[in-house]
Amino acid sequence: MHVVDPIRFPLAANAQYQPHPHTLADAKAFYSRLGIENMVFVQPSIYGNDNSCMLEALEELTPRHGRAVVGLDPKTIDGDTMEKWHAIGVRGARLNLVSVGREVSEDELRAELESYAKVLKPFNWVLQLYIPLKLAIPLVNIVPSLGVKVCIDHFGTPVLPQPFDPSATIYPYEMHGFASLVSLLQGGNTWVKLSAPYRLSKDPEMRDLDPIGRELITKGENRVVYAADWPHTRFENIDSVPFIEKCFDWCDDDARLIEKLFCKNAEELWDV
Repeated sequence: MHVVDPIRFPLAANAQYQPHPHTLADAKAFYSRLGIENMVFVQPSIYGNDNSCMLEALEELTPRHGRAVVGLDPKTIDGDTMEKWHAIGVRGARLNLVSVGREVSEDELRAELESYAKVLKPFNWVLQLYIPLKLAIPLVNIVPSLGVKVCIDHFGTPVLPQPFDPSATIYPYEMHGFASLVSLLQGGNTWVKLSAPYRLSKDPEMRDLDPIGRELITKGENRVVYAADWPHTRFENIDSVPFIEKCFDWCDDDARLIEKLFCKNAEELWDV
Protein backbone atom coordinates (compact mmCIF):
# COMPACT_ATOMS: atom_id res chain seq x y z
CA MET A 1 0.00 0.00 0.00
CA HIS A 2 0.97 3.67 -0.25
CA VAL A 3 0.63 6.70 1.98
CA VAL A 4 0.54 10.09 0.31
CA ASP A 5 0.03 13.58 1.68
CA PRO A 6 0.82 16.16 -1.00
CA ILE A 7 -0.20 18.98 1.33
CA ARG A 8 2.40 18.23 4.02
CA PHE A 9 4.89 16.46 1.77
CA PRO A 10 5.28 18.10 -1.68
CA LEU A 11 5.47 15.80 -4.69
CA ALA A 12 8.53 15.41 -6.88
CA ALA A 13 8.81 17.95 -9.67
CA ASN A 14 8.32 15.23 -12.30
CA ALA A 15 5.32 13.55 -10.60
CA GLN A 16 3.06 11.98 -13.22
CA TYR A 17 -0.19 12.62 -11.33
CA GLN A 18 -1.67 14.57 -8.41
CA PRO A 19 -3.26 12.31 -5.77
CA HIS A 20 -5.60 13.16 -2.93
CA PRO A 21 -4.16 12.78 0.59
CA HIS A 22 -4.22 9.19 1.86
CA THR A 23 -2.71 9.11 5.33
CA LEU A 24 -1.88 6.38 7.82
CA ALA A 25 -5.09 7.21 9.69
CA ASP A 26 -7.04 6.67 6.46
CA ALA A 27 -5.22 3.38 5.90
CA LYS A 28 -5.98 2.14 9.40
CA ALA A 29 -9.66 2.95 8.92
CA PHE A 30 -9.71 1.12 5.58
CA TYR A 31 -7.81 -1.97 6.72
CA SER A 32 -9.74 -2.31 9.98
CA ARG A 33 -12.79 -3.23 7.91
CA LEU A 34 -10.81 -6.15 6.46
CA GLY A 35 -9.27 -7.26 9.76
CA ILE A 36 -5.76 -6.35 8.58
CA GLU A 37 -3.33 -5.01 11.19
CA ASN A 38 0.04 -5.29 9.43
CA MET A 39 1.00 -3.11 6.47
CA VAL A 40 3.79 -2.90 3.91
CA PHE A 41 4.31 0.65 2.67
CA VAL A 42 5.70 1.08 -0.83
CA GLN A 43 7.25 4.30 -2.08
CA PRO A 44 5.07 5.73 -4.90
CA SER A 45 6.72 7.19 -8.00
CA ILE A 46 5.30 10.65 -7.30
CA TYR A 47 7.74 11.12 -4.40
CA GLY A 48 10.83 9.94 -6.23
CA ASN A 49 13.52 9.12 -3.65
CA ASP A 50 12.11 11.42 -0.96
CA ASN A 51 10.70 8.86 1.47
CA SER A 52 9.75 11.37 4.19
CA CYS A 53 5.99 10.84 4.01
CA MET A 54 6.25 7.06 4.12
CA LEU A 55 8.93 6.91 6.82
CA GLU A 56 6.89 9.11 9.13
CA ALA A 57 3.98 6.68 8.80
CA LEU A 58 6.29 3.70 9.30
CA GLU A 59 7.73 5.12 12.52
CA GLU A 60 4.22 5.64 13.86
CA LEU A 61 3.18 2.12 12.88
CA THR A 62 6.41 0.63 14.38
CA PRO A 63 8.23 -2.49 13.12
CA ARG A 64 5.76 -4.66 15.02
CA HIS A 65 3.08 -3.88 12.43
CA GLY A 66 4.93 -2.25 9.54
CA ARG A 67 7.47 -2.78 6.79
CA ALA A 68 8.46 -0.43 3.98
CA VAL A 69 10.02 -0.39 0.53
CA VAL A 70 11.89 2.83 -0.16
CA GLY A 71 13.02 4.69 -3.23
CA LEU A 72 16.78 5.24 -3.31
CA ASP A 73 19.73 5.90 -5.58
CA PRO A 74 22.11 2.98 -5.10
CA LYS A 75 25.03 5.13 -6.25
CA THR A 76 24.60 7.73 -3.50
CA ILE A 77 22.83 6.01 -0.58
CA ASP A 78 24.97 5.56 2.53
CA GLY A 79 25.07 2.64 4.94
CA ASP A 80 24.26 4.72 8.03
CA THR A 81 20.98 5.86 6.49
CA MET A 82 20.08 2.30 5.53
CA GLU A 83 20.84 1.09 9.07
CA LYS A 84 18.49 3.73 10.52
CA TRP A 85 15.79 2.78 8.01
CA HIS A 86 16.27 -0.92 8.73
CA ALA A 87 15.75 -0.31 12.46
CA ILE A 88 12.29 1.18 11.86
CA GLY A 89 11.16 -1.54 9.46
CA VAL A 90 12.44 -0.80 5.95
CA ARG A 91 13.09 -4.09 4.15
CA GLY A 92 13.37 -3.22 0.48
CA ALA A 93 13.92 -0.73 -2.34
CA ARG A 94 11.79 -0.26 -5.43
CA LEU A 95 12.70 0.25 -9.06
CA ASN A 96 9.67 1.50 -10.97
CA LEU A 97 9.96 1.54 -14.74
CA VAL A 98 6.26 1.37 -15.63
CA SER A 99 4.87 4.47 -13.91
CA VAL A 100 7.52 6.69 -15.45
CA GLY A 101 7.49 4.97 -18.86
CA ARG A 102 11.17 3.99 -18.92
CA GLU A 103 12.48 1.59 -21.56
CA VAL A 104 15.72 -0.27 -20.86
CA SER A 105 17.87 -2.79 -22.70
CA GLU A 106 18.92 -6.07 -21.12
CA ASP A 107 22.41 -4.71 -20.46
CA GLU A 108 21.02 -1.57 -18.87
CA LEU A 109 18.63 -3.62 -16.74
CA ARG A 110 21.41 -5.92 -15.57
CA ALA A 111 23.70 -3.04 -14.65
CA GLU A 112 20.97 -1.22 -12.74
CA LEU A 113 19.82 -4.29 -10.81
CA GLU A 114 23.39 -5.21 -9.92
CA SER A 115 23.88 -1.69 -8.59
CA TYR A 116 20.83 -2.07 -6.35
CA ALA A 117 21.77 -5.57 -5.24
CA LYS A 118 25.21 -4.39 -4.11
CA VAL A 119 23.72 -2.06 -1.49
CA LEU A 120 20.68 -4.20 -0.56
CA LYS A 121 22.46 -7.51 -0.01
CA PRO A 122 24.21 -6.60 3.30
CA PHE A 123 20.79 -5.83 4.81
CA ASN A 124 18.97 -8.77 3.19
CA TRP A 125 16.52 -6.29 1.66
CA VAL A 126 14.12 -7.06 -1.17
CA LEU A 127 14.53 -5.56 -4.63
CA GLN A 128 10.99 -4.73 -5.75
CA LEU A 129 10.37 -4.26 -9.47
CA TYR A 130 7.49 -2.64 -11.30
CA ILE A 131 8.32 -3.72 -14.82
CA PRO A 132 6.53 -4.87 -17.99
CA LEU A 133 6.10 -8.63 -18.37
CA LYS A 134 8.53 -8.80 -21.30
CA LEU A 135 11.42 -7.99 -18.95
CA ALA A 136 10.87 -11.27 -17.11
CA ILE A 137 12.76 -12.87 -20.00
CA PRO A 138 16.15 -11.26 -19.27
CA LEU A 139 15.48 -11.49 -15.52
CA VAL A 140 15.77 -15.29 -15.73
CA ASN A 141 19.47 -14.82 -16.44
CA ILE A 142 19.98 -11.83 -14.15
CA VAL A 143 18.24 -12.73 -10.87
CA PRO A 144 20.29 -15.82 -9.89
CA SER A 145 23.50 -13.80 -9.67
CA LEU A 146 22.05 -10.87 -7.70
CA GLY A 147 22.02 -12.60 -4.33
CA VAL A 148 18.90 -10.75 -3.12
CA LYS A 149 15.20 -11.49 -2.97
CA VAL A 150 13.25 -9.99 -5.87
CA CYS A 151 9.55 -9.09 -5.79
CA ILE A 152 7.66 -8.29 -9.00
CA ASP A 153 4.59 -6.05 -8.84
CA HIS A 154 1.09 -6.53 -10.22
CA PHE A 155 1.12 -10.07 -11.70
CA GLY A 156 4.23 -9.10 -13.65
CA THR A 157 2.16 -6.48 -15.53
CA PRO A 158 0.81 -8.60 -18.41
CA VAL A 159 -0.98 -6.89 -21.29
CA LEU A 160 -4.44 -8.46 -21.51
CA PRO A 161 -6.56 -8.65 -24.69
CA GLN A 162 -9.00 -5.84 -25.19
CA PRO A 163 -11.85 -5.51 -25.39
CA PHE A 164 -12.60 -8.45 -23.10
CA ASP A 165 -14.31 -11.34 -24.90
CA PRO A 166 -15.96 -13.77 -22.44
CA SER A 167 -16.13 -16.44 -25.13
CA ALA A 168 -12.37 -16.34 -25.82
CA THR A 169 -9.85 -18.43 -23.90
CA ILE A 170 -6.75 -16.69 -22.61
CA TYR A 171 -3.61 -18.81 -22.62
CA PRO A 172 -1.06 -17.21 -20.26
CA TYR A 173 1.93 -18.95 -21.84
CA GLU A 174 1.20 -17.21 -25.12
CA MET A 175 1.99 -13.90 -23.39
CA HIS A 176 5.52 -12.67 -24.06
CA GLY A 177 7.41 -13.24 -20.82
CA PHE A 178 4.90 -15.31 -18.84
CA ALA A 179 6.84 -18.57 -19.05
CA SER A 180 9.89 -16.70 -17.78
CA LEU A 181 7.86 -15.26 -14.90
CA VAL A 182 6.83 -18.77 -13.84
CA SER A 183 10.43 -19.92 -14.17
CA LEU A 184 11.51 -17.08 -11.86
CA LEU A 185 8.87 -18.09 -9.29
CA GLN A 186 10.12 -21.65 -9.33
CA GLY A 187 13.73 -20.53 -9.05
CA GLY A 188 13.13 -19.78 -5.37
CA ASN A 189 14.35 -16.19 -5.06
CA THR A 190 11.54 -14.29 -6.82
CA TRP A 191 8.12 -13.41 -5.48
CA VAL A 192 5.15 -12.02 -7.45
CA LYS A 193 2.45 -9.78 -6.02
CA LEU A 194 -1.13 -10.50 -6.95
CA SER A 195 -2.25 -6.90 -6.86
CA ALA A 196 -3.96 -4.03 -8.70
CA PRO A 197 -6.17 -6.07 -11.07
CA TYR A 198 -7.90 -2.85 -12.18
CA ARG A 199 -4.63 -1.69 -13.71
CA LEU A 200 -4.63 -4.77 -15.94
CA SER A 201 -8.08 -6.27 -16.40
CA LYS A 202 -10.52 -5.18 -19.08
CA ASP A 203 -13.40 -6.99 -17.37
CA PRO A 204 -15.26 -5.71 -14.26
CA GLU A 205 -15.39 -9.30 -13.01
CA MET A 206 -11.65 -9.82 -13.65
CA ARG A 207 -12.30 -13.01 -15.63
CA ASP A 208 -9.42 -12.24 -17.99
CA LEU A 209 -7.08 -12.61 -15.01
CA ASP A 210 -8.44 -16.01 -13.95
CA PRO A 211 -5.98 -18.20 -15.90
CA ILE A 212 -3.05 -16.01 -14.89
CA GLY A 213 -3.91 -15.90 -11.18
CA ARG A 214 -4.57 -19.63 -10.99
CA GLU A 215 -1.36 -20.51 -12.82
CA LEU A 216 0.82 -18.27 -10.68
CA ILE A 217 -0.64 -19.74 -7.48
CA THR A 218 -0.36 -23.30 -8.79
CA LYS A 219 3.22 -22.99 -10.04
CA GLY A 220 4.51 -20.60 -7.37
CA GLU A 221 2.45 -21.27 -4.27
CA ASN A 222 5.34 -20.35 -1.94
CA ARG A 223 6.23 -17.18 -3.82
CA VAL A 224 2.97 -15.31 -4.45
CA VAL A 225 1.69 -12.61 -2.09
CA TYR A 226 -1.55 -10.65 -1.98
CA ALA A 227 -1.31 -6.85 -1.98
CA ALA A 228 -4.16 -4.34 -1.72
CA ASP A 229 -2.46 -1.53 -3.71
CA TRP A 230 -4.44 0.89 -1.53
CA PRO A 231 -5.28 3.75 -2.15
CA HIS A 232 -5.43 2.67 -5.82
CA THR A 233 -3.70 5.80 -7.17
CA ARG A 234 -5.08 7.06 -10.49
CA PHE A 235 -8.25 4.99 -9.94
CA GLU A 236 -11.45 5.94 -8.14
CA ASN A 237 -14.14 4.01 -6.25
CA ILE A 238 -12.29 0.69 -6.10
CA ASP A 239 -13.92 -1.95 -3.90
CA SER A 240 -11.17 -4.22 -2.54
CA VAL A 241 -13.43 -7.07 -1.47
CA PRO A 242 -14.20 -8.62 -4.90
CA PHE A 243 -10.49 -9.04 -5.61
CA ILE A 244 -9.91 -10.67 -2.22
CA GLU A 245 -12.74 -13.07 -3.01
CA LYS A 246 -11.22 -13.69 -6.44
CA CYS A 247 -7.94 -14.67 -4.79
CA PHE A 248 -9.84 -17.17 -2.61
CA ASP A 249 -11.36 -18.61 -5.79
CA TRP A 250 -7.94 -18.96 -7.42
CA CYS A 251 -6.83 -20.91 -4.35
CA ASP A 252 -9.88 -23.17 -4.80
CA ASP A 253 -10.74 -22.27 -1.19
CA ASP A 254 -7.74 -24.36 -0.09
CA ALA A 255 -6.95 -23.10 3.44
CA ARG A 256 -3.27 -23.94 3.06
CA LEU A 257 -2.87 -21.91 -0.14
CA ILE A 258 -4.92 -19.04 1.28
CA GLU A 259 -2.71 -18.89 4.37
CA LYS A 260 0.37 -18.76 2.15
CA LEU A 261 -0.99 -16.10 -0.19
CA PHE A 262 -2.28 -13.74 2.49
CA CYS A 263 0.20 -14.37 5.28
CA LYS A 264 3.06 -16.87 5.28
CA ASN A 265 4.71 -15.93 1.98
CA ALA A 266 4.66 -12.25 2.89
CA GLU A 267 6.18 -12.98 6.31
CA GLU A 268 9.11 -14.71 4.65
CA LEU A 269 9.47 -12.02 1.99
CA TRP A 270 9.39 -9.08 4.40
CA ASP A 271 11.42 -10.62 7.23
CA VAL A 272 8.60 -10.84 9.80
